[in-house]
Amino acid sequence: MSLERPVKPNPYDLLPKVPSFTVTSTDVRAGEPLADTQVYAHGNTSPQLSWSGFPAETKSFVVTCFDPDAPVPGGFWHWAVVDVPASVTSVVGGAGASNESLPAGAYHLNGDFGTPTYAGAAPPQGDQVHRYFFVIHAVDIEHLPVEPTSTPTVASFHLAFHTLARAVIVGTYRH
Repeated sequence: MSLERPVKPNPYDLLPKVPSFTVTSTDVRAGEPLADTQVYAHGNTSPQLSWSGFPAETKSFVVTCFDPDAPVPGGFWHWAVVDVPASVTSVVGGAGASNESLPAGAYHLNGDFGTPTYAGAAPPQGDQVHRYFFVIHAVDIEHLPVEPTSTPTVASFHLAFHTLARAVIVGTYRH
């Protein structure tokens, strides 16, 4: 049985349109394979991310990593951090290890691996190339109306109504 499927669309193109701003990384190169350190079975370390050019009225940020190419209908959430203060413009590599690794006030939601941490790339062996969308959402409220037990899907629902702008960098990976 082959896992080859048509390429799914960019999931962020399907959301309400918002302005963009800039996200950069010392670890993720746009359109290029992720390093082993960002892969679940190897380093499983969240990448360094920095952002700039977001709207002045930003009250907080949400950081996510989503794989739309997982062989499931809804894609796969690898990382979700909410309530990053508006004064913070970066996360260090490894910030996905625990809530204590995050800026004060920010916290992880449980990703699709069921843990409140970063979970690196983990496509099925032999599957097509997967895209990993690392996204910074500039938010119009300080606290997204979610709980630590909420899922990234619930956070994304609220982001549809509270995102002022979005910055995206996409890495890839294939076993």
